[in-house]
Amino acid sequence: MQYHHRDGSNPSHPAGDSRKHPLRLGFDRRLKLEFLGSKITSDAGLLAYRELDEVLGLTDLGGAALSDLRRGKNTRHLLTGLLRQSVFGRLAGYEDVNDAERLSRDPVMRAIVDGKGLDRRAASTSQMGRFETEWLATKENLAVLTNLSGVWIDRVYDRHPPTKIILDMDSSVSPTHGDQEGSAYNGHFGCTCFHPLFVFNQFGDLERCALRPGNVHSAHGWQDVLEPVVARYRNKPLRRYFRGDAAFAIPEVYEFLEAESFSYAIRLPANKVLQGSIAHLLKRPVGRPPSDVRRYHASFSYQAATWTKPRRVVSKSLPLRRRGSNGIRGSCTRASGSSSPT
Repeated sequence: MQYHHRDGSNPSHPAGDSRKHPLRLGFDRRLKLEFLGSKITSDAGLLAYRELDEVLGLTDLGGAALSDLRRGKNTRHLLTGLLRQSVFGRLAGYEDVNDAERLSRDPVMRAIVDGKGLDRRAASTSQMGRFETEWLATKENLAVLTNLSGVWIDRVYDRHPPTKIILDMDSSVSPTHGDQEGSAYNGHFGCTCFHPLFVFNQFGDLERCALRPGNVHSAHGWQDVLEPVVARYRNKPLRRYFRGDAAFAIPEVYEFLEAESFSYAIRLPANKVLQGSIAHLLKRPVGRPPSDVRRYHASFSYQAATWTKPRRVVSKSLPLRRRGSNGIRGSCTRASGSSSPT
């Protein structure tokens, strides 16, 4: 006895299935299965940032300040839209323009570029490449970009003014690959790089920056970066502070900050005189280390050979487990102005 399907096919026969009709599933026809890759996005959170941008007018302000040197009449995107795509692309974590081709079809990015963006694509990879390497690289636009972060910060602070400002200056490393103009080997970082200089405030906002060759000193060009930031806050009713690492422990920085009524805390490099002044903080206690973390402070007047006057130095001992890792053999020593940042 053999078993047969209702359609008459024999499942035990090698060719039995060949007489079967194609498999058809009876889906509810009110439901549709479609691939909508051009209508979905993983960056919907950018819309909230775009709303804030719209209220504050930040990218409108930046786009209006840029000089459009394009001579052709067929300009598909305004500079403001290109600036938005560049800024919001970085905000979403895309570090360069290589993803622009995909982002140009993303509905969120198309909406961000301009109000009519949903009806057309955003800028392509080649367009964004020309925007960032040619149109923004002119002398006029580079000057605008250098000042733009400060202009944006002032726009925000006009609505919510702070009661104090703490400026933090530091250098960083930007590794390079190939023969890029200005890149050089830096022995401290152990790589070929640029050596940019940044000024941030206590809220994490970038006040100003400068791209420098990789082989310059950490404090190189500090005044060109710091002075315009200080000038913006000069006539505002707030407390002013500055902090920096040992690279900025130079008399010119102290004197500039004191003339601008900035209190400051700048780390000092180690030397024998300072070590002798804080020797009592460097002694290891007898017996087992205490279970709780103990820190000790010392404050004294100190004048280096290059200083025109003495300044107050505050030294803080670090926990035993960190001794020798940084500072002056386990202590953090800073030269201070009238007061130090809290």
